[in-house]
Amino acid sequence: MDDESLKRRFYPEVNIGGFTHVDGTVSFFNQIAAIVRPSDTVLDFGAGRGGPLFDDQVEFRRSMADLKGRCKHLDGCDVDPVILENPFLDDAKVIVTGEPLPYENERFDLVVARFVFEHIEDPHFVISELLRVAKPGGVIAAVTPNKWGYIAMSARMVPNRLHVKVLTRSQPNRKAKDVFPTQYKLNTPRALTDAFGDRADVYIVRHAPEPSYHFGMPWLYRLLKFANKHAPDAMSPVLNVYARKRSTD
Repeated sequence: MDDESLKRRFYPEVNIGGFTHVDGTVSFFNQIAAIVRPSDTVLDFGAGRGGPLFDDQVEFRRSMADLKGRCKHLDGCDVDPVILENPFLDDAKVIVTGEPLPYENERFDLVVARFVFEHIEDPHFVISELLRVAKPGGVIAAVTPNKWGYIAMSARMVPNRLHVKVLTRSQPNRKAKDVFPTQYKLNTPRALTDAFGDRADVYIVRHAPEPSYHFGMPWLYRLLKFANKHAPDAMSPVLNVYARKRSTD
């Protein structure tokens, strides 16, 4: 069965609004909606081709994730040149791993990073750069797999060279062009608080959205749903991270 059919089967509310009560995108962008202002300058860090907006068939959820027009200016950057084709940004830049971000100090009121932190090779450098370009009081908001949740643990069992093959089978709606090598160096509360240090107030929310890696099998979907509900918080599949940069005063 495809992912949408499984959601409709196991989460009946999907048949009304199109999304579940544990929807990760809705949960994350609810917080963003509460703080983003028309006067804000925002950075979409790791924006890619804009896949979540292109591929999402639920208008309500798609509108929540689309920040263009809801802030003064939306910049986006990514190591993948495909970002230059992203129509959901006001300005797009290709960046180079290990090099400073091409933005001046204290430019952004808000930085959003959606499923990017798991791919970062040098956490301390990247977090330092994000803090550099964020304004004092600005927020860095990220959603990323928990290293000790089943999503990350399953992914770490698969060599990077096989990720495309395995992920496109285990997640039927996953596109091969949206699969990238993972590092999981910034995917525990301790790693996150260590990387931000005393430069930001960090708030981490553990979240258990709908099952992933179910191979389209209803029995596995049911099992993962049960595990999501009853597993210890430390094993929640996803971390929503909100870090507010401290003032230097």
